[in-house]
Amino acid sequence: MKTFPQAHSEMFHAKSEGEYLADFVYGANDGIITTFAVVSGAVGAGLPTHVIIILGLANLVGDGISMGLSNFLSLRSKKSFEAREREREVYEVEKFPVEEKKEVEDIVERWGIRGEHATVFVNDIISDKKRWVDFMMREELNIFEDPNDKPAMHGLVTFVAFLIAGMLPLIPYVFGVPTASQFTVSIIATAISLFVVGASRSLVINQKWFRSGLEMLLVGGLAAGAAFLIGGFVQSIV
Repeated sequence: MKTFPQAHSEMFHAKSEGEYLADFVYGANDGIITTFAVVSGAVGAGLPTHVIIILGLANLVGDGISMGLSNFLSLRSKKSFEAREREREVYEVEKFPVEEKKEVEDIVERWGIRGEHATVFVNDIISDKKRWVDFMMREELNIFEDPNDKPAMHGLVTFVAFLIAGMLPLIPYVFGVPTASQFTVSIIATAISLFVVGASRSLVINQKWFRSGLEMLLVGGLAAGAAFLIGGFVQSIV
């Protein structure tokens, strides 16, 4: 069973720790897997070391930028959608207050609050337009905005994680490990990095670090194994 600090404090919640963890895991995991998939495919196809380095680095830069920008644009689009929905909700509160108040009453009733308590609660909500709109965004539209969310930072974390973690499978090729041992060292470096990245998820999710690391190791291993087999198959028919 997971244990938590006894003191009651917001500092123990996972928000601050996990704000960019998903981006880190997403970028690092994809960087490791795709780079090792390139290495595995190239080794399976019997390509020389310098070609493996070129393909690996090209993958790192191209895919890393693509992933970072994709994450940035995705989150920026999400924030634009939220802003548009807020504008629409403000318009409805201003132009159709009776109908919007009825929606608040319906939501409060579904919560099981009725009678005088419901009336006081509803009147308190609609007494402030921002509070009213905030309430409708959360309870009617199920949109939970985060004014501190920074799409550019999320994209940067994804890119940096992809670049750093994705370099690990290339280490034996870049630093001149003997040819006979290069792929073995790459496999070991990849396996360790996949496990460590996976285990780091346990910082903010309710899962044992060993199981979390093992899950990512298995997923990455399947992807890399498939790439190696495809590389060998292509070599045999070309």
